[in-house]
Amino acid sequence: MEYNVGDKVKTKKIHPCGSNIWEILRVGVDFKLKCTGCEHVIMITREKALKMIVKKI
Repeated sequence: MEYNVGDKVKTKKIHPCGSNIWEILRVGVDFKLKCTGCEHVIMITREKALKMIVKKI
């Protein structure tokens, strides 16, 4: 599946704030994701991001 900046995705695990919906801020070798619940921003490798993402919303 192809992901673009601005897409919202659902993840397997729930973030400690209670949300499992993330917004994609950067796509490339690394993904930059922002939690829609608490605005926390993380940067993870593409490989890990593709494993944790369940579907695009």
